[in-house]
Amino acid sequence: MKKIQAFIGGSALACLMLTAGCNSRADEEPATPETTAAAPAATETAAAVTEAPTPTVEFASLTGDAEAGKKVFAKCMTCHSVDAGVNKVGPTLHGVVGRHSGSVEGYSYSDANKNSGITWTPEELYVYLADPQATIPGTKMAFPGLKDPQDRANVIAYLQTQS
Repeated sequence: MKKIQAFIGGSALACLMLTAGCNSRADEEPATPETTAAAPAATETAAAVTEAPTPTVEFASLTGDAEAGKKVFAKCMTCHSVDAGVNKVGPTLHGVVGRHSGSVEGYSYSDANKNSGITWTPEELYVYLADPQATIPGTKMAFPGLKDPQDRANVIAYLQTQS
């Protein structure tokens, strides 16, 4: 088992955790009478954002188990292989961690995936695997996602062993 925190690094993780609750900027203009009326709505919105943990911070707190991830990956095997060069309905996931989206030779990606600009870091995969359609609208991947955060962390740990 690997600590997912190692992917972010100690100082970057500390920075994320320290800034996660920040909702204002020190260099903002003071409120004027026109903006004061809108302040309650902005405050409510900021409070809602603060209450929901960001996926990266949630991911950083998890430990992925590659063996457990291999079992969860069984759901993915209908469409994906972890064998190099073996594309199925979906592209091979061999070496996916660190790869740019839409870059597997011989696979016909959606324009949305090819043009997403995503590099599949563990953090990006964590967000994507929760809801692929929301992360890349227009992707061909019809899978509804892995809703359990630990399942996602485990699958990512497994995929990291497949390179």
